[in-house]
Order: sequence, then structure tokens, then C-alpha cells
Amino acid sequence: GKLEELKSLAYHENASTLIFGVDLTPAQAREIERVTGLKVLDRTQLILDIFALHAKTPEAQAQVELAQLRYLLPRLVGKGKEMSRLGGGIGTRGPGETKLEVDRRRLQDRIAHLSRKLQDYALRRQEARQKRKRRGVPLVAVVGYTNAGKTTLLNALSRPAEGQAVLAENKLFATLDPTTRRISRPDPAGGPPQTLLLTDTVGFIRHMPEELLTAFRATLEEVREADVLVHVLDASEEGALERHRVVRDLLLDLGVEAPVVLALNKADRAAPYDLYFLGERLGGVPVSALKGTGLKELKEALARALLDLGVRPQAWAQYT
Repeated sequence: GKLEELKSLAYHENASTLIFGVDLTPAQAREIERVTGLKVLDRTQLILDIFALHAKTPEAQAQVELAQLRYLLPRLVGKGKEMSRLGGGIGTRGPGETKLEVDRRRLQDRIAHLSRKLQDYALRRQEARQKRKRRGVPLVAVVGYTNAGKTTLLNALSRPAEGQAVLAENKLFATLDPTTRRISRPDPAGGPPQTLLLTDTVGFIRHMPEELLTAFRATLEEVREADVLVHVLDASEEGALERHRVVRDLLLDLGVEAPVVLALNKADRAAPYDLYFLGERLGGVPVSALKGTGLKELKEALARALLDLGVRPQAWAQYT
């Protein structure tokens, strides 16, 4: 009787869509739609829709479309194979491919096309990484749960010129494309300026849909290739410890082995006890990317992590 109860509640709330916080099988989604007469979205579909809203560049759009198509393919409905190709011979020929088979074939062709396209993007990224390594330019990747303030911190650390700041919004998955900023500082020994690259990455989330991880794998390679990670944790958010665990586990799944500097962001909004508890439990540097507090201490921690790796030790004091 739960579906009838949902249907009645939706009617009284004048709702046209049911959103489930879990993933539904294709059969479950079809049955719920049939009984309630409402549009049904499960967790993965909702996340994919949010990604689609924020995809602006060709690469991000291709990644999101590929994830959506892979999600949609097993959910195509129709009569099944029994109506596809009838037997051969005079008088037994059927209509050929059904619409379902045509739709499936078109989806598979589009998936293959997008996969090839993303392989080209991945190759370009790999060439750029190799070029960067040959030049000895260290890369620092900013990672964290979605909406933790990664892009705001990137802007605060890189101090971009007027009009060149990366768009930072209070939204889930506002950043889909890795954005890289170059920071240059004078060499105290009088040599050429020393350079550091900061890269912002897509936000993580609990139970990241496999379709997204597959589609964004080339983008996430930037994280795997980084010399040091800055893990941005929203210290003001309830459940910060759980979000820290989610990001740590995803990094392990991706095979990331780089040292991590933890930034306890939004320290100005966090309760003092919560900030103290997180600091005692996880370590890390309290910062406020929006107000610019704690950045000096974060840069010092970043410099120490890079010095431990032997990355241009004579110049990194300039970053503090």
C-alpha cells in the first residue's frame, strides 16, 4: 500500500515527480511510474541531471552525456527480442528491427562515438602532464566533497587578476572541468621564477555513481598525477567526519598515493568545539577561503609537503 500512499501524498502536495534517495532497478522504476502515474527519478538520475545543468565545456558535456547514455541503455523498454527479427523465408519475414532495437543501436553508436572523443581528450591531458613533468613543474590538486569550497580556495590561493577568477557557486557539482592556475614566485637565488600549478577538480559524493566515475576517469587522472593533494573539508557541515571518509576512500579506489594536506575550510562558520574536535581527530589547518584567514598556515603546510618530496627546496619558502 505504500505506492498508493505516495500517490495520495503527491496529489495533496500537487507534486508531479517522485525522487528516490536510492538507486532503482529499471523494473522498479517502471512499476512505480505505472502505479502512481508520476515521473520517477532515482538518486543516480538526479545526480546526472545536476551534472548536465552545470556542464559548459565540450569535454564536460561529452562526459555527462556518456554517463547518461550508459545509465539509460538498460532502461529502454519495449516488447523484447521476440518481436525483433522474425524468421526468414517467404511469408515469414517480419518488419525488421523494432524501434527498441533501433534505439539501442543508436545509443550504442553514440556511446562508442563519445568514448572515442573522450579518449582524444585523455590523450591531450596525458601529453600536457608529460610536458609539465619534463619541465619539473609541481602540481597540487584541490580535492574534496562537493560544495566544500574548493574553487573558492583555488581563487584565494592563486589570487587571479580582475575578471579571471574561477566561478565559485554555492551549488552541488558547480565545477565539472579541472581548472588549473599557475602561481609564480621569484627565486631567492636570482634564478628564473619558480612555478606551481593548482588544479581544481570535480567534487566527490557518497556512493558516487559508477557511470560518473567511468565517464570522468580521464578528468580524475589529474588527481592521480598530482604531487600533493589539498583535501578541502567543510568544517561547518554536520557529518564532516563521514565526508572526510568518503573522499579518502574514493582516493584509495582511484589509486592516489600523493601526500595530503587537509584544509578545514569554513572555519569562520564552524562551532569552536567542532573545529577543535576535527583538528584533534584529523589534524589539518583551519582556514576560511572566503575571508582569506589561515591561508598563510596552509601555504606553509603545503610547502613542507613539497619539500619532503624534494620539489625545488630552495624556492618553496617563497610560497609561505
